[in-house]
Formats: sequence, structure tokens, C-alpha cells
Amino acid sequence: MPPPSRPEIVVPSVDDSLPMMLLPTVLSLTAGSCDVISFIGLGGLFTAHITGNLVILVARVVAGQSASASLLLSVPVFIVALFVAALLAAGLERIGIASLRPMLLLQFLLLCGFLLLCVTAGAPIDPNEGRALLAGMLGVSAMAVQNAIGQVSVKGAPSTAVMTTDVARFVVDFVAVLTKRNRPAAAKAVTRARRTAPAIVGFALGCALGAACEVVAGLWSLALPAGLALVALAIAVVRNPA
Repeated sequence: MPPPSRPEIVVPSVDDSLPMMLLPTVLSLTAGSCDVISFIGLGGLFTAHITGNLVILVARVVAGQSASASLLLSVPVFIVALFVAALLAAGLERIGIASLRPMLLLQFLLLCGFLLLCVTAGAPIDPNEGRALLAGMLGVSAMAVQNAIGQVSVKGAPSTAVMTTDVARFVVDFVAVLTKRNRPAAAKAVTRARRTAPAIVGFALGCALGAACEVVAGLWSLALPAGLALVALAIAVVRNPA
């Protein structure tokens, strides 16, 4: 007998429905708010802009200044978490399970853990204390999962955690539309710009909201990215409740 065929997995696209169109914006809000809250509340740790941690670490070492251990740990932790998330997504799809909802659930749980550890660590928080270090790495891992979601779980998604690529892509596409060098290329540029613009705006807005909340509520403000992650999960469920 021939082996049973594997169920075909349909990777959702950001163009599938209105909820899916909104998903990158919600994820960008999540990343922006999480990044700025961790930077303010955890001694300058970026949870989304991981290369920023490397720049700050090297600059402080060269200047002879002290640097938080979280800056050093964030790069390898991000790489390992991204590797594990990609393996998880591949394993789920191998057994016929679409990876979007499980990955969003994992991100939500990581952000909940980030929030819980931060608010129970006491204030003011020492970024080099063990609980704070673990909390920060949970935040970094959550952003690694979000990067994996954009790479493997959704088709056509712009970057939602780091805006440099999105800004560069948007500007290049804007120039392509203005110059109208050829119509097919201009049409593709318009499509890409429609995807990247909401992500850019969402990240900037997330940074503003996160900073305002952190000033008012301290690290309790991490409830904002955790809540947004829950909204992202709800979007995936609404798209396909089965």
C-alpha cells in the first residue's frame, strides 16, 4: 500500500482577509511597545532590535563603561530562540498543522512570562539580577518568535520587529511608483508599500504608547505588548476557527 499522503498546509497570506491584513500592524505595535518598555525599564535592553544591543555593548566596552549582562546574552539567546521557533514551525507543518496559531500562542506565553517576572522582581529593578536577566531573555525570545512568524507562518508579511528594512523598502518602492519606470514593477511596488506602511506606522505608534505607559505604570506596562499578542492570536483564530 502506498504511504498516506501528508495533509497539504496552506500558509496564510496577509492579503487573505481583513483580519490578516491587520495582523502585521498588530505585531508591529507589539514589537514597538515591547522594545521601548524593555529599553527604559531594563537598563537599555532592546528586545526587538537585537543588533542595537551589540552596538551598545561594544560602545560601552570601548569607552570603559559597565554594561548589563543582558546585552551580551541577547544576541545568542535571540539566535537560539529563532532556531527553535523555526524548527517548531517546520515540525508542526510536517504533521499537518499550520504554524501560525501555535507560534502566536507561544509568543503570547513568552510575553506573559516576561511581564510576570518583571512585576514580581520589585522596583527599582536591577538588570543584572537573575530574575531580571531571565525576564529580559523571555522578551528577546518572544521577539525571535515574532520574526519567525513573519518568515515562515505568513506569506507576504513585512518585517514587524525591525523597521530599517521596511523603511528602506518603502522609500525605494515610493521612488519606483513616482518614476513609473515600468508598469508591472510599479504595481508590485504599490502592493509592497501598502504592506510595509502600516507596519512602520504601527511600530512607531507602539513605541510611543509603550513609552507613555512605562512612564505611568513602570514594567506593568508590559501588559500592553502581552495584550496585543493576545489580539494577534485572536486574529488568527477568527481567520480560521477550525
